[in-house]
Amino acid sequence: MYEQYWQLKEKPFQNTPDPRYLYLSGQHEDALMKLSYAVTQNMGCGMLVGVFGCGKTLLANALLNDLGRERVRFAFITSPASLEAPELLRAVVRGLSPQALPDKKSDLLADPLLEKLNTILVDNARDGKENIVIIDETHTIEDPRSFEQLRQILNFQSENKFLLTLLLFGQPELKEKVENNKPLDQRVAMRCFLSPLGEDDVDKYIRHRLKVAGRPESAEPIFDKEALKAIVKYSAGIPRRVNTLCDLVLMTGFAQKAQKAEPELISSVIKDFNLS
Repeated sequence: MYEQYWQLKEKPFQNTPDPRYLYLSGQHEDALMKLSYAVTQNMGCGMLVGVFGCGKTLLANALLNDLGRERVRFAFITSPASLEAPELLRAVVRGLSPQALPDKKSDLLADPLLEKLNTILVDNARDGKENIVIIDETHTIEDPRSFEQLRQILNFQSENKFLLTLLLFGQPELKEKVENNKPLDQRVAMRCFLSPLGEDDVDKYIRHRLKVAGRPESAEPIFDKEALKAIVKYSAGIPRRVNTLCDLVLMTGFAQKAQKAEPELISSVIKDFNLS
């Protein structure tokens, strides 16, 4: 809609986990390095905690790309809250080996599934594949049995090495939920934390996304320093909120034939679209 007006090839501020748009701030780069280390060094379990909209899912996709999707077998579970404990285990099996699923959904007994999972992990490892289980939004899990089941799958080892890496991604309340399962908490060998971006990183984040979307580097900045301050104030440095605001600003600026995003335009967008 507004792409041509702003000299873009695509919309730069979509809230979708496209790894091309990953901006590696210092803390994101550090988290990516630590999570990759947890996988390659067979540490068993890692945890990434960050506020809503700070880029955890995007980082998970970037991790899989960096590791090489062709050399890993992974289960990426994005809505664990809707799954009871046996169904969570079934989702893990489905991700690591879809053809190994029970024919009937009623065949959800934990013990047979654990046996099946062990076979899958051994077979994948024999084929030279890393087994990775990523649970996104882990903080939404309410059933303590699910956390116990996650602990159980870390028991799968061969020659004193873990047969899989379990990565738990979630909002800050995840920390307390994991701590409530002491055996699981003790298995978390790598802990990473993401905080909101500072003003300098918000500036670089916006520039990065505009560049990926095709905005010529020679073009005049759309967002000046005063506009940036308004964006930082509204977004509190949370990338998802930056995306939402900037997308609406570009759309409104196009409709008004604005030459750039003035602070007044940003304020009016926040008010008109009832952003809070």
